[in-house]
Amino acid sequence: MTDGIKPNVWKVGIVAETRTETASGRSILLDVPGWGGNIAGQHADVRLTAADGYTATRSYSVASAGPGDRVQLAVDRLPTGEVSPYLVDDLIVGDQLEIRGPLGGWFVWKPEIDGAEQTGPVQLIGGGSGIVPLVAMIRSHTASGSTAPFRLLYSVRTPDDAFFRTELTEPSRGLDVTWAYTRRAPDGWPRPAGRVTTADLEADAFPASLSPAVFVCGPTGFVETVANALVELGHDPSRIKTERFGGQ
Repeated sequence: MTDGIKPNVWKVGIVAETRTETASGRSILLDVPGWGGNIAGQHADVRLTAADGYTATRSYSVASAGPGDRVQLAVDRLPTGEVSPYLVDDLIVGDQLEIRGPLGGWFVWKPEIDGAEQTGPVQLIGGGSGIVPLVAMIRSHTASGSTAPFRLLYSVRTPDDAFFRTELTEPSRGLDVTWAYTRRAPDGWPRPAGRVTTADLEADAFPASLSPAVFVCGPTGFVETVANALVELGHDPSRIKTERFGGQ
């Protein structure tokens, strides 16, 4: 899928569609000639250039996966960011955007490796916009017809803060989704609002005895807390892959 692709070369993408995901976030669909496709979990660099020549470059996870030149990003606006406010508030259909990628080969999931299907369980744990690369993995899982059991634990402040909510509310076959709300849960929700705890992971994630591949993505504090709790529960640290983010 990536033969002949030059991931370190800047390409020009054309904005084909934008969609509001949350009050502070949107997804962006780009047509990027020469992209050539990407593995689920990879990311891309986006570069903005001001009229005076000043440039700002930030990395964003890719929500799409598989072959082709259409790329989907999802961005949460940070008030002090240099790039995210423009992508969320100002970018419109038809605009051009410089993009470089696909990048990264560690925080990725493939339905097959060396021609062998990956059938082991996969545990996805996302916080806020950290769901983006995990959605790519879910989509790859669905598109490939993989039989690997998938579970997702998604932590968000409130129901209104979930990216790709409709898609995750009606999960694909072979995917179990658990929602954890940290500030406001829906009326009648069985779990009180609060941060994800070791007890939540013990109850809702695959147990360490199954040796799942675990992918954790979100803000730094969330990722560190979850990863440490998983190790306490007996998960092999080498089976836990993490990706975290800060200001953009």
